[in-house]
This record gives sequence, structure tokens and C-alpha cells, in this order.
Amino acid sequence: MDAEHKIAAVVGGGSGMGRATAELLAKRGARVAILDLPAGQGPQAAAALGGGTTFHPCDITDEHGVERALAEAVAAHGGLHIAVNTAGGGASRRIISREGPMPLAEFRALVELNLIGTFNLNRLQAWHMSHNEPDEDGERGVIINTSSIAAFEGQIGQVAYGAAKAGIAGMSLTMARDLGGLGIRVTAIAPSLFATGALEGAREELIAALTKDAAFPKRAGLPHEYAWLAEAIIRNPMLNGQTIRLDGGQRFAPR
Repeated sequence: MDAEHKIAAVVGGGSGMGRATAELLAKRGARVAILDLPAGQGPQAAAALGGGTTFHPCDITDEHGVERALAEAVAAHGGLHIAVNTAGGGASRRIISREGPMPLAEFRALVELNLIGTFNLNRLQAWHMSHNEPDEDGERGVIINTSSIAAFEGQIGQVAYGAAKAGIAGMSLTMARDLGGLGIRVTAIAPSLFATGALEGAREELIAALTKDAAFPKRAGLPHEYAWLAEAIIRNPMLNGQTIRLDGGQRFAPR
């Protein structure tokens, strides 16, 4: 799918990998809707992009709020062809500690944010895409989710986050098969450590220690490198149903 003249919703597009993706898609001629937390950097990102880019406040743990935000984005631009979902987050907690077992509410909250939030976005995004006229290749839309190499690396303290991100990876092929008859593709990107959020502006010594097990490059990933992969997925119709690691050959030690 060529991004030019297509309509893209970037969830988490106010900062980091989402913002870099929104910027690249706008540069490629897409009309972009940024969905992000009301208190985030979404309005500033939309204003900086210009070109009709819109911002729609969205908390992905709010089922009905997400539905409203996507409906507003579709109404503002007249459809939806591309969805890139980068919103999420994590925290470190062992299953048991001196204080006792991990509170079940904490596990539920991380799964709700990352896995259920992503699925809710996907079901609604796919519904909007299903109303598109297929292009010359029969394609109606592309959905890109964000997993993590934490889904596969099994780091201590990451049981809830790893389970949620593994769930996102696990949905990819099934959703691609569910939606293939409609010409909608689904993939996931599994980044390693990226220079976003808490790592943005971190000391070089810390980054070096965290990325010492990478093959090359031995550094944190950069937001535009995520955007490059997202663009490649959008452009290449044979990329479907899989989770693509974006990690420089990084493999995590247990801790």
C-alpha cells in the first residue's frame, strides 16, 4: 500500500516511535490523525506536522473513549487505511517479593493497557477499514501493532509486561487470517530498547550497559528506525501475520 493520499491513525503519535511514524507518513503524503493521552504531546505533534493533521484525545484503557476517538478521526479525514499502534507501557515486578505475591490488580492493569487496549483498537480499526473500497491489489488496510522483545526474552520482573506483549505477538497471525478475506493485513513490531520515554536522554553509560548484548549496533534504537520499518510494512503486501524483531541482534540476560 502506498501511503500517499491514504488516511493513517497513529495511536501514541504524540511522542517517540509513534511521533516519528506520524511524521514519516505525513512526509509520504498520508493524511494523519494522532491519537494520544489528553495530557500528552499530541496537540503539539499535530500542530508541528500541519497539513491537516488532527489530534484526538484517547486513553486506550477507555473502551468507549477509544471508539469515540477513532470515529472522530475517521469523520475528520473520511476513512482509515493505515493504523499504527504504539501506545502502552510497563513496570517491573516479580511474582513474589518480601511484601508477598504480586498484586493481581497490577498484572491485570498491564494486560489491560497493552494487550486488551491493542485488541480494542484493532477490532475498531478493522471495522472502519472494512468499509474501504479495495485498491487495485484488493487491499483495504494495514494494522501495525507494537509488541516487544520482552515477549520472548523472559527477563526477571517482566512477567506481566512480557505476557501482554507476547499476547500482541500471538494475535498477529490469527488476526491476519481473520481479516485476510477483507484485504486487511496485520503485523507487529517487537522493538528492543529504544531511546524513548524513560530512556530518552539517558546517560551513555547506562545505554551501553543495557545494550552490551546486542550484535550491532550496540545502542538504543532510534524512533525513526521504528518508523522506517512501519513504512516498509505498509508498502510491502507480503509482510503479513508476523512479529518482526527490531533489535540489532539484542538478546536480554535474565536481569
